[in-house]
Amino acid sequence: MNKKANYKWLVLVVIMLTILSIPSFFWMRKDNNARAERSKSLLSPVIMVPGSSATTERFNQLIDELNKTTFKRHSVIKITVSREAKLTYSGAIGKNDLEPLIIIGFDNNKDGYTNIKKQAKWLNAAFKSLVQNYKFNNFKAFGHSNGGLIWTYWLEHYYAEYSGDIKIKKLMTLGTPYNFNESNINNRTQMLADFIRNRSKLPTYLKVYSLSGGKNYESDGIVPETSVAAGKFIFQNQVKNYTAITVTGEKADHSDLPQNKQVIQAIRQYLLKKPERPLKPNKRKENH
Repeated sequence: MNKKANYKWLVLVVIMLTILSIPSFFWMRKDNNARAERSKSLLSPVIMVPGSSATTERFNQLIDELNKTTFKRHSVIKITVSREAKLTYSGAIGKNDLEPLIIIGFDNNKDGYTNIKKQAKWLNAAFKSLVQNYKFNNFKAFGHSNGGLIWTYWLEHYYAEYSGDIKIKKLMTLGTPYNFNESNINNRTQMLADFIRNRSKLPTYLKVYSLSGGKNYESDGIVPETSVAAGKFIFQNQVKNYTAITVTGEKADHSDLPQNKQVIQAIRQYLLKKPERPLKPNKRKENH
């Protein structure tokens, strides 16, 4: 093969490499732009996951109560994830709302450890979509009942792929049965054993608040107190802070906990940003 032929082959190779590199160049530029946009974002959503047999409507009353006594109303997005991981969105983030409430529910919202693993996978599909659409760099998480289990599994198995760009600041669980219905802590379920074994994957800077209902001294009517308290074996001495809180009084049983006034106050105090002005009930103008 003569020099002229060698030169033609060299030119051809260079052209082909250039063509192949163009998509990578634009992808890298798009990725860098997204990272830059995310790093400047002031958005800090609260992402909420309901428990078994509950839908994205589960927290409607809780949200209404929160918005009655807040300087800036929190807008709401609801996402339902199908068994095929298809997402159905409703709602929108309001203008200038830097702390929206995002509720993620599942078509398959059944109980059981096998389903919790599936739901954590579906949660990840929704989270990935949120990250792409809204470019936030931090968030807070809330889970009622099994919702807390789903968040814990997600943190141990999925969060690492985002941790370089997106920080979970706080996790609040409410009536979360870390040992399912087992009241004897010495009888650890497979789920609890797995959570404890994988606890080193939890972010060390995370602040965790575990709320339980005090209908009586043993349970909230459904979940044993010892099952909620088992969360300490997962989080204590692993995350930055682990705080256990028992709420009592009216609406302290398991199904009513999201509407409990102490729970709403705890969300306002520990999850949400401090208001710029003193809290006063929102007053709506009426036409006379």
